[in-house]
Amino acid sequence: MPLQAQTLGKALGEDLTLHTTLCRREAGSFQKAVKSGETVVVACTQEKRLFSELAEQTEGAISPIRFVNIRETGGWGREAEHAMPKMAALLAAARLPEPEPVPTVTYKSEGRVLIIGAIDAAERAASFLADAMQVTVFAQGPGNAGGSQERRFPVLAGRLQSLSGWLGAFDVSWDASNPIDLDLCTRCNACVAACPEQAIGLDYQVDLSRCTSHRDCVKVCEAAGAIDFTRDARPQTERFDVVLDLRGDKASPTFTSHALPQGYFRWDGQDLQTLLKVRELVGEFEKPRFFAYKQKLCAHSRNEQVGCSACIDICSAEAVRSDKSRQQIVVNPNLCVGCGACTTACPTGALTYAYPRPAEQGTKIRTLLSAYQAAGGRDAALLLHSQDKGQALIDELGRGAQLGVMQGVPARVMPVALWHTASVGMELWLSAVAYGARQVMVLLTTEEAPQYRAALMEQMAVAQSLLNGLGYTGVHFQLIEAKTPSSLDADLQHLTARNLKASTLPTGPAVAARHAVQAEKRSNLELVIDHLMAQSPVMAQDESTRPKALDLPAAGSPLGTIVVDGSKCTLCMSCVGACPSSALQDNPLQPEIRLVEKNCVQCGLCAKTCPENAITLQPRLSLLAERQQPRVLHGSPPYACIRCSKPFGTLKAIETMLGRLAGHSMFQGAALERLKMCGDCRVVDMFTDENQVRIAGANPSKPQ
Repeated sequence: MPLQAQTLGKALGEDLTLHTTLCRREAGSFQKAVKSGETVVVACTQEKRLFSELAEQTEGAISPIRFVNIRETGGWGREAEHAMPKMAALLAAARLPEPEPVPTVTYKSEGRVLIIGAIDAAERAASFLADAMQVTVFAQGPGNAGGSQERRFPVLAGRLQSLSGWLGAFDVSWDASNPIDLDLCTRCNACVAACPEQAIGLDYQVDLSRCTSHRDCVKVCEAAGAIDFTRDARPQTERFDVVLDLRGDKASPTFTSHALPQGYFRWDGQDLQTLLKVRELVGEFEKPRFFAYKQKLCAHSRNEQVGCSACIDICSAEAVRSDKSRQQIVVNPNLCVGCGACTTACPTGALTYAYPRPAEQGTKIRTLLSAYQAAGGRDAALLLHSQDKGQALIDELGRGAQLGVMQGVPARVMPVALWHTASVGMELWLSAVAYGARQVMVLLTTEEAPQYRAALMEQMAVAQSLLNGLGYTGVHFQLIEAKTPSSLDADLQHLTARNLKASTLPTGPAVAARHAVQAEKRSNLELVIDHLMAQSPVMAQDESTRPKALDLPAAGSPLGTIVVDGSKCTLCMSCVGACPSSALQDNPLQPEIRLVEKNCVQCGLCAKTCPENAITLQPRLSLLAERQQPRVLHGSPPYACIRCSKPFGTLKAIETMLGRLAGHSMFQGAALERLKMCGDCRVVDMFTDENQVRIAGANPSKPQ
């Protein structure tokens, strides 16, 4: 693997020493470095465990240690000699501090595991776990061999009614309706032999569909008293810490979500890794609380109307639900698996990814690109991938390149590991382009839920339309779907090979952005758009010839305007009250609906709240300066009281009301005219009208 210490050191602003056997003969240099107190970056992940143990054994070691892989990601590849800028970028990013700590979610497990399935397979699985856990079997038929003669584990049976929960808190309910009580059954097999219909199997349960009530089984079981056909069905509920399900994903009841709850496993009877994972789940466990929620920004519900449900629709763990009565969504942190898809889909930033935070992820991307450019790199491309299967594919690709059977990761492609590829969306992709990236690719493997792909495609379509509309040519965003290293290799070479003509490469801003990624999603998006517009070839055109707005795809667009049908709108201001982002505003001086277009998230709450169906959404990006200022969408002259001339409503609203009530028997003559008065004058008129019907004994001069 070619390494140029001087080139890398110059790009990083420090003197670098090249070590070839740091984990062996040169270990003393590592031990000296970890005593310095400064961050130590080790460009080797293969020996991460060894270096960590060596640091623990080194007296006076106080330095934080970061590990980064520059071998499979760059050094092992056909373009390794051109990969120095990428290596410098990866080393620079590795020096960044760890993400700020966040609140955690705690699970407690005492090792109570429930195994559901045919009794022969369930007892076999139980034998692998019984020495480490408290095992209970829930028998679902005898299987091929039936239960063993030795009853080693508690066995439950019956009709499963529900299964819910998570690690440490799985609630299972069932009806114990079978005549055979497994707690009393001694497995003597006398009932099996006595039954003339062969309705009793080796799971020691009666198949009532085959039983014809001979009751021979009852007679042979008199001593144990385990069989009673008069026993009432008994609803049962019990809690377990872990569930091992052998029934397959078509069974019912079961978990139907793509991302299964922590502590729930499906086992095919072959993969022993699953059983090893189950055995480890005894004790107390923590995970980050991956999300942060700000209800005041949420566009889910207002006025009993549901607007945006993007987070609910996309969650693969079914951890997000609607609480319409409180105008919010609720995320169950115990079910959340941290994929971040909800935060990517959220148009307002009400849900944000917390570990790492968007600003921390943005800092990493900015550091990668600035270091790459400082080291002389050109036409940078980012490859966003998961740190599980995505990382494994990249490692295998690098190994294949070292063996000469693959090309390897191209020199201008910088892999960026994410907890999940769905955790980063349009605002950070566009930020990467603003910082100097020419391409942003997202690697999908087999671990993503189907709805993630659809959501990422929608956001890529919006982001690509925005860039192309601003005059940046080419395809900047790509989804790569790969199951094998060879297919990933082929896609990367096709999209990013060095021999591509410059004319085919996507274009970007001539000057890279310098702003930091903001904590708020909308603020960050606005900063990026402002920079892209400032550098845009389209905005450089004469104002009279350039477009006033760019149309964007309707699906997934968080940008746009609304159109108000003035012939229907009564200026009731329901839309203003429903708007969660303060995009819609009223005018305290006169009846008007105004829009600050940059704030509009296209959630649709205004359209669903409008009683006159007068509002239509229009996804777009306005290129006018007025997108940041209130713009009048609709206005109406005020309606003046016919008695005192005080304005008390809008002309449109009063005329609409008069038109609808004109034929009503209660609003004829003076009563209809009274609707044209303000509230005060209406009361006065009622008590001065001699023809007005009054309650007997009421004094007109003293209203009751």
